[in-house]
Amino acid sequence: MRKLSTFLLFSLLFLGTYTLSAQRDFSKVEIKTIPVSDQIYMLQGSGGNIAVLTGADGVFMIDDQFAPLTEKILAAIAKISEPPVKFLINTHWHGDHTGGNENMGKAGAVIVAHDNVRKRMSEEQLMVAFGRTVPPAPADALPVITFSKDIHFHWNEEHVFIFHVHHAHTDGDVIVHFTKANVMHTGDTYFKGRFPFYDVSSGGSVEGLIESANKLLFIADDETVIIPGHGDLSNKKELTEYRDMLIVMRDRVKEAIASGKSFEEIEALGLAEDLADPWGQGFINAKKFVSILYSDLTREE
Repeated sequence: MRKLSTFLLFSLLFLGTYTLSAQRDFSKVEIKTIPVSDQIYMLQGSGGNIAVLTGADGVFMIDDQFAPLTEKILAAIAKISEPPVKFLINTHWHGDHTGGNENMGKAGAVIVAHDNVRKRMSEEQLMVAFGRTVPPAPADALPVITFSKDIHFHWNEEHVFIFHVHHAHTDGDVIVHFTKANVMHTGDTYFKGRFPFYDVSSGGSVEGLIESANKLLFIADDETVIIPGHGDLSNKKELTEYRDMLIVMRDRVKEAIASGKSFEEIEALGLAEDLADPWGQGFINAKKFVSILYSDLTREE
């Protein structure tokens, strides 16, 4: 019963936040184009960060935000590339990263993602954190190429290595590594400088987030440019700080659970309050992050 009441409370915590997001007027959103390297750009608007690799072969695109923004996004891309978008990679299934899929697929982009992304987009999903049911995506929005572990693209004279990380933000996350340019797009396995949202109901876990960060840190060097799922351009030092914060918070909540405390007692401890500035200044505040961790660390396998 305690876990059920916590489940319901956790859902309600996020419901209001989601409703505000759903009612946003996308007509006011502007797309910002940020150079990352000679051929790679980050696009920011509303939702997850987009990356584009430009060149004679056509645009290689990572994520596409929300459907109402597609026209603006394509207009921004047209300013930096004459060839159109040829490939679109989804880093995971959430709508702020895949909402433009149907538009992009109809425009001729080949959509690529992990197996679990197509599976989740093909079926109704319950996002517990938002108390929301997500209907199956239209057929034209589904990835047409999927993979289970990793995949390589040789495109625009770049070697793009895309690999799956297990049970991190979701169960279908991928990291995109532009190996020659030394640039990585992390999807939502990394929220720069803030507590992350991770989707426990879609197979996400704090252990997976930590392991994902460790893999990225193994690959990265001091010159690597990191495009996070949310936030500004980042680097290895900032990713290290994020990983260390996750470990600290995991251990605090784990210890409190092991001591036999209820959710209400753990919440009252304020376990993340000393980290609220700066980590709690984004979408997920200190109280909500403890709720996510509790939901994750007490779930039954």
